[in-house]
Amino acid sequence: MTSTSAVHPVLTPYGWDEAWASAFTPYDTRGLLPGRVVRVDRGQCDVVTADGLVRADTAFVTPHDPMRVVCTGDWVAVDPGGNPRYVRAYLPRRTAFVRSTSSKRSEGQILAANVDHAVVAVSLAVELDLGRVERFLALAWESGAQPVVVLTKADLVPDPVTLAHLVHDVETSAPGVPVVPVSALHDDGLDVLVALVGSGTSVLLGQSGAGKSTLANALAGADVMDVQAARDVDGKGRHTTTTRNLLPLPSGGVLIDTPGLRGVGMYDAGTGVGRVFAEIEELAERCRFQDCAHETEPGCAVRSAVENGDLPDRRLESYRKLVRENQWTVAKADARLRSELRKDWQRKAAAGKAAGEAKRRPWN
Repeated sequence: MTSTSAVHPVLTPYGWDEAWASAFTPYDTRGLLPGRVVRVDRGQCDVVTADGLVRADTAFVTPHDPMRVVCTGDWVAVDPGGNPRYVRAYLPRRTAFVRSTSSKRSEGQILAANVDHAVVAVSLAVELDLGRVERFLALAWESGAQPVVVLTKADLVPDPVTLAHLVHDVETSAPGVPVVPVSALHDDGLDVLVALVGSGTSVLLGQSGAGKSTLANALAGADVMDVQAARDVDGKGRHTTTTRNLLPLPSGGVLIDTPGLRGVGMYDAGTGVGRVFAEIEELAERCRFQDCAHETEPGCAVRSAVENGDLPDRRLESYRKLVRENQWTVAKADARLRSELRKDWQRKAAAGKAAGEAKRRPWN
């Protein structure tokens, strides 16, 4: 059996298939080994290969572009031996979950590569922040993965009617996305989640204190991740998970656990925003003006839906916020686009101000 065989007893449980085997063929002829990155740490990474888990240096695949560095979930070509071993290349990614960095430059940070499911953990220990859920989902859709929202710590909401209302609120903000209430401590809802992510690769995302490590342990069937209690005052936790780790699941598939995310910036996620706010995009097609900003323009189908009670005003405000942020992030890399965008915002602001003054002007 060659190293590029689609049926590989060690790598198949980690997602190895015929397509990956075919992509690896050029490296197989060089005698390199295929493997999947399960952890990256300070210029080195842990890679699961036919030889088992090996430590490899990433010096040969560490470019200046942060979008091209080796990431947890990558499939790579590794030296067959030596001390140290080196990662010589990584295979083209099928999907990638990316957020913008805190840098003033237009840069992205890859949190996980080659994922099939993006599991967004949202704690019910604190008040739901639907805007943050929508932000995570926009990036999840943009990544190419199927989003899943998990409402963790459901045992803290014992009233089934209240829990049903919370689930409905999230479903309204997450069209086309499964929403699963889960209590990892009591194994409630885990069977539903396992059925959704029991194959392929899943990445677990959320804020610190959302219960990701507890959920990862429940899915893995063992205490593979450390768990710390969240603060009672705001439900926030410390960074229990400090690196991104890829864990095999007994039910099938693998899970990438990530550190808690304080900031989740948009990064060229226009398509993802459109998926999250599909009903607004559909309404916008019926607006009188093609470039309608859904503010004061006449014949705006979106504003009409808000006024009729068919569209929550909060949802429209969240849509506007993410669209503006995403446009600005994209424009950071393009001076001409940035100038045009600034002029367009100034024009719309002036038009809105004029319309407001006209409404306040007394009739003669």
